[in-house]
Amino acid sequence: MDDGRIDDPAHMRALAHPTRLRILGLLRANGPQTAAMLGDLIDEAPGTISYHCTRLAGAGFIEPAEGQGTDRRERWWRASHTSSSWYLADAMDDPDQLMAASALDRAVARVYAANYEAFVDRAPGMEREWVAAAMSADRVLRLTAPELERFGAELRDVVERWLPVSADHTADDGSEQVFVLQQAYRWPRT
Repeated sequence: MDDGRIDDPAHMRALAHPTRLRILGLLRANGPQTAAMLGDLIDEAPGTISYHCTRLAGAGFIEPAEGQGTDRRERWWRASHTSSSWYLADAMDDPDQLMAASALDRAVARVYAANYEAFVDRAPGMEREWVAAAMSADRVLRLTAPELERFGAELRDVVERWLPVSADHTADDGSEQVFVLQQAYRWPRT
């Protein structure tokens, strides 16, 4: 998993757990943390979080973050990659991999839905400018498979162009973490 690419069904199954997805997301968004720190954010016992961290580490998603903290008894973790990717189409010839990739896709979809619901719930307490700047939209297009592929590549390019802007910000400059979700797929209306 040098580039965050997941092909192993066992690794997919290890990640397809809501608590593990949250742990990985928090480590990617906030940097290295201990199980106790993660437990406070997720509202789970540190022992439970430690178990999930061990499972994530075994699958290569996270790794020990050496040199963090001052107490040598604390075990710090960090994400091994900035993102993970897997392709359902690549799994279509292997029933075990297809089942694991499908389970992971469903788990991720539930996390995305929960994240947006949390935004909607917290919006009344946010500054108006942040609520006004947020967006959620949908549109049904009619495209061929190659056009859909080009469309997806263009969306990824837009996000890539904004990465340097994000990297220039610090936690105290008025910026906030912004979640970007890109989805484009054949509409399963029938």
